[in-house]
Amino acid sequence: MPYTRMHHDVDPKESILKELGDISDIEVFNTHVLIATYVRPNKTKSGIHLTDKYVEEDKYQGKVGLVVKKGPLAFVDDDQDWFKGVEVNLHDWVFYRPSDGWSMNVHGVQCRVLRDIDIRGRIPAPDAVW
Repeated sequence: MPYTRMHHDVDPKESILKELGDISDIEVFNTHVLIATYVRPNKTKSGIHLTDKYVEEDKYQGKVGLVVKKGPLAFVDDDQDWFKGVEVNLHDWVFYRPSDGWSMNVHGVQCRVLRDIDIRGRIPAPDAVW
């Protein structure tokens, strides 16, 4: 996995999706996107251990997440051509401002609902930015 700076016993995408479980009955409306917040493990690849405080803070201040649901109008250009062909897909890693969106817990997974325009970019792996 490129950019991996943390020690992952399990692929973070697989771990989030497994913990989240079946969310087929959850609907996201309009241009909103449901993002599962990436929470770093407590150990870096180089062996440095993070305190529980740092890991816990990711739930509220994390700026990386996994797209798990999209509203039907998410990333659809309007008369302003906002996205110009950019498409964000389910299970893409994205980054955003922690202050944007609405924080919630879905099946025990910390998530955030964001407007599509509040997603600032896509990254290949969750450790690519911090």
